[in-house]
Amino acid sequence: MNASLNGKTVIVIGGSSGIGAAVAKAAAARGAQVVLAGRRLTSGVEDGLRSEPVDVTDTASLQRLFETVGRFDHLVYTSGPSVRAKPLIETDLIEAQENFNVKLWGALRAIQQALPYLDQHGSISLTSGQLGRKLAPGQFIKTGINAATEALGKQLAKELAPRRVNVVSPGVIDTPAYAGLAEEQRLAMFAKAGAGLSVGRVGQAEEVAAGYVLAMENGFMTGAIIDIDGGGLL
Repeated sequence: MNASLNGKTVIVIGGSSGIGAAVAKAAAARGAQVVLAGRRLTSGVEDGLRSEPVDVTDTASLQRLFETVGRFDHLVYTSGPSVRAKPLIETDLIEAQENFNVKLWGALRAIQQALPYLDQHGSISLTSGQLGRKLAPGQFIKTGINAATEALGKQLAKELAPRRVNVVSPGVIDTPAYAGLAEEQRLAMFAKAGAGLSVGRVGQAEEVAAGYVLAMENGFMTGAIIDIDGGGLL
């Protein structure tokens, strides 16, 4: 049965901006009590959203987060590093390991520390990306992380049942992740990327957030990969 988010507690790790922030707003609009957690956040409440600091590379920090929040219903993990496209021969593998440490191992640490507090019929939503299955030169880090995250989601859906585990896989989304580009360059990149998609444009964070809401509310969905990519994998 579908389960409303009204009155439920949702923790969004990586929720300070972009997709995570959009998920938090969408969940709050559906009546959830939302806790945003991130490295750049401090404890407090603003616009009805509670925030807490957390470092996903530090197990003790994650443990403090879940101890502070207590029992909750849904975990959304959107933390991810900014990864530059490079061929393997030019890549510092220590830097690559740090990327994996945030998005893949960070998710595992978070889940492990969350389980004592996560409702038995709650859910976990992870985040991959279309490069997990759409291969491109120089993107071996993103491909590796995203493919591993999708496999992890399916395996944990079996292991953690009846808790549900799903993975949202976004395509090219207009988020602050591209804020480092000049405005003209950013718009040109989005126009080029959008022209190659079936829908003719890149996505918005709010559209991706709807996928996480679906994963949280649909009680018959587990082990799923939810592609929100405008047809990028077609």
